[in-house]
Amino acid sequence: MKSSHVFKLTAFALVMATLLSACGNSQAPAGPAGAGAPPPPEVDVIAVSPGSSNVTRDLPGRLQAWRTAEIRARVEGVVEKRTFVEGSDVKAGQSLFVIDPRTYRAAADAARANVAVAKVTLERYKPLLEIRAVSKQEYDQAEAQLKQAEAALARANIDLENAIVPAPISGRIGRALVTEGALVGRGEATKLATIEQIDKLYANFSQTNTELLQLKQQLKNGSLERSNSTRVEIVLEDGSTYSQPGKLLFSDLAVDPDTGAVNLRAEVPNPKKELLPGMFVRVRFAQARMDNVIRVPQRAVAQSTLGQTVMVVDQEGKVAVRPIKTSGMSGTDWIVIDGLTQGEKVIVNGLQKARPGGVVKANVVTPDVALAPLSQDAATKPAAADTPAEAKKGD
Repeated sequence: MKSSHVFKLTAFALVMATLLSACGNSQAPAGPAGAGAPPPPEVDVIAVSPGSSNVTRDLPGRLQAWRTAEIRARVEGVVEKRTFVEGSDVKAGQSLFVIDPRTYRAAADAARANVAVAKVTLERYKPLLEIRAVSKQEYDQAEAQLKQAEAALARANIDLENAIVPAPISGRIGRALVTEGALVGRGEATKLATIEQIDKLYANFSQTNTELLQLKQQLKNGSLERSNSTRVEIVLEDGSTYSQPGKLLFSDLAVDPDTGAVNLRAEVPNPKKELLPGMFVRVRFAQARMDNVIRVPQRAVAQSTLGQTVMVVDQEGKVAVRPIKTSGMSGTDWIVIDGLTQGEKVIVNGLQKARPGGVVKANVVTPDVALAPLSQDAATKPAAADTPAEAKKGD
């Protein structure tokens, strides 16, 4: 009986050992070592190279209409009707308001009658003067009365014309500031509406005198070269750049005592009327030029308490953090003056996938691709290296 019990224990131990061995073999890799490892994550890089770049500044500004005309009542009276659609485009000379013209029409008729009477009197005096039936003084007085009557008629006709209020310029008219039935022009030239020409706009902005002094010093010591470019770019409130470039018109020769800044103005084309007067924008323009510098997209540069850094990829695909030194912006790029050399590959897209010391697959892209905005999918898509791990965790 005892030997039978020992036999059963031995057989059970052999079965358990076989099962454990089978489980261990099922978890072992079926192929060569590392065959199940995930591929390295892919990132976009640019190969940097030194060159010349404009040093640009982005300054806050506000748009203003190219021409503005205030429509005002030139005669006193009651507004009979408005003859335009608010917010529409109007032409110069187009009727906008009609002020009750009856009083001015009656005044013009009376002045016209006075002219007729004065003409008759003068014509009657001509033959009488020749026979000296009237004196030269009486004739001169009749002639003066005719001229006065003609002047009064001219004024009456002008008032009658002003009863119909025309558009002085072509442009887009805003809302009406008076309604039908309103009494206007009594004691003042009542403002009725405003017309603005917006096929091109002014961009008004300013720069502090301190910044200008620093710029002049850099130009003087040779660290920067003067830029002769008058091109400006308009950056809208959503961060996008307006498609039509403008040009710098002038800068004031004096510092505004109230703000301590120098005022500048640029002209911006607006053929499709996409921009509106009063909009807040940022004006980007070139102030100077630098040679033998490297440009890196803004998204590739990380800011921290230790300074600015970028992530570079070496020939073996390994990622490293590289401290850099910058000197201003060139458009949306940082100007790098130290820390990078020609040919080095800087990561511009896929930074969330890269880890210092890790290996990545670097895809070299052109600068225009590097500057393209990231899609929502690309911004939220997990790294390729994490996908198998997540699948394994699910299993």
